Amino acid sequence: MKPPAKKLLLIFVITLICLFISLPQELAVGERIIKRPNLNISIGKIQIHKNFDLVLGLDLAGGSHLVFEADTSKIESDKKKQAIESLKRVIEKRVNYFGISEPNIQTSKFEGKDRMVVELPGIHNTQEAINLIGRTAQLVFAEVNIPEAVENEEPPPITGDSFSPTDLTGADLKEAQVVFDQTSGSPAVSLEFTVEGGEKFGQITEENIGKPLAILLDGSPVSAPIVQQKITGGTAQISGEFDLDQAKNLVIQLNAGALPVSIELVEQRTVGATLGGESVAKSIMAGMVGLLMVLLFMILVYGKMGVFADIGLIIFGIITLAIYKIIPVVLTLPGIAGFLLSVGMAVDSNILIFERFKEERVKRDFVNALEVSFGRAWDSIRDANVATLVAAFVLANPLDFSFLHTSGPVRGFAVTLGIGIGVSLFTGIVVTRNLLRVFLRPPKSIK
Repeated sequence: MKPPAKKLLLIFVITLICLFISLPQELAVGERIIKRPNLNISIGKIQIHKNFDLVLGLDLAGGSHLVFEADTSKIESDKKKQAIESLKRVIEKRVNYFGISEPNIQTSKFEGKDRMVVELPGIHNTQEAINLIGRTAQLVFAEVNIPEAVENEEPPPITGDSFSPTDLTGADLKEAQVVFDQTSGSPAVSLEFTVEGGEKFGQITEENIGKPLAILLDGSPVSAPIVQQKITGGTAQISGEFDLDQAKNLVIQLNAGALPVSIELVEQRTVGATLGGESVAKSIMAGMVGLLMVLLFMILVYGKMGVFADIGLIIFGIITLAIYKIIPVVLTLPGIAGFLLSVGMAVDSNILIFERFKEERVKRDFVNALEVSFGRAWDSIRDANVATLVAAFVLANPLDFSFLHTSGPVRGFAVTLGIGIGVSLFTGIVVTRNLLRVFLRPPKSIK
């Protein structure tokens, strides 16, 4: 098998996998309903569950609307604004760690009280998200004062007064992650402290050898292991009665940081799509018409080469949709616009190559002209797409530059545009090129 044919076989396999992922969860074939299975992998004690449902944003599918009221009564007036901004950043981190893309988080005032409005696209059962957002997650290590037991009597119970908090808190935490306890095999939370926190932890464990050291979360003891020896290295482990989801949520809260002020849920409701069904249907129809016009244009202008460019464009759509589901990308109407724009840019590279081919065909034979066209058009294709990728990167604002203030819909547009450009480089250069190499034959000369 020749190298182009091998590459084409690999492209075919990739397309089939992406087509499987891109198909709806349920597909009607005649009177039968075929359900696509989700991904379930077990590697030792690690369980990987992944569904491939398309996640839609608030404007297309609705979601949850939560309103929290912040208690700023104990904060000085000149520091309230800073505390609310800090609260907003922590909530954004928690929501992002939770895996919800493009949330809409805004601050507001009602009757002189500060409020935080959180809209979560695609989330209709909100109780878990409410617990995740609203908990303060104050982590404190505390020494345990064990009361002396009287002879022939049971030792007195440990109460809240038995704990003496140390200066080792969640502020000294560098990173938390889910692990599995080597003894019991149950989920646990591994803590890695900063350099200063590691020194504090070493000193505390040295002073409490043979005694319990309590780990308090929001004032409640999670576990109180007995210190066997001085622990150096700046690591610790919380081995409470956790299931996997509880351990994951605790890691999210600890990594995102504690809430700077306490908050209370005052409103909770499920909202419908902010765009009417008719508007969404018209937008999708406009996109389909635009796509068909692009396909028709390529065939009318470039003939057989245009047909192969269209096949590459269809493969582009299948792979892009699969990536949206794998990440997943929360698809909004601006996100659909970014995808459609990337469709135009996907055939743009083929147009540059085909126009170059017309020029090279005059000077070279068919095969050489085709190879030279791809090689010489690459510089222009690369520079144009890199420039657009830079713009998409800035709009997506993945590093959270505060001066950019890009909103969720803008980020959605940038993300789908960036993914589309990346895939279009693959389909425009690799897929179309190998299709032409294998299937397009040079015209026979007339003797």
